[in-house]
Amino acid sequence: MIMKTAFSLLAAASLALSSAALAAGAKTYEVTGPVLEVNDSIIAVQKGKDRWEINRDANTKVTGDVKVGDKVRITYTMSATEVEVKAGKGAKKEAAKPAASPKK
Repeated sequence: MIMKTAFSLLAAASLALSSAALAAGAKTYEVTGPVLEVNDSIIAVQKGKDRWEINRDANTKVTGDVKVGDKVRITYTMSATEVEVKAGKGAKKEAAKPAASPKK
């Protein structure tokens, strides 16, 4: 009975962890630096010599009141906004063939 209970608990834990991993989505990244600009749609920070602008919206979780000059750590994910497919180097373009004329 103990073995059966242990197996059930192990299976439940495994299922819970695998569901959490699938729900996690894209890999997360971080950037840390002083705030250069902040408004409702972006937070800009200085990263070395570069200015990093990170989009934000109403769903962005912000802890505290962010002001220019504050040092922040921003966690973000990369998300595609558009995907355009182009033929690869090895792909051959199909030559346009004239339409067959109707037979009379």
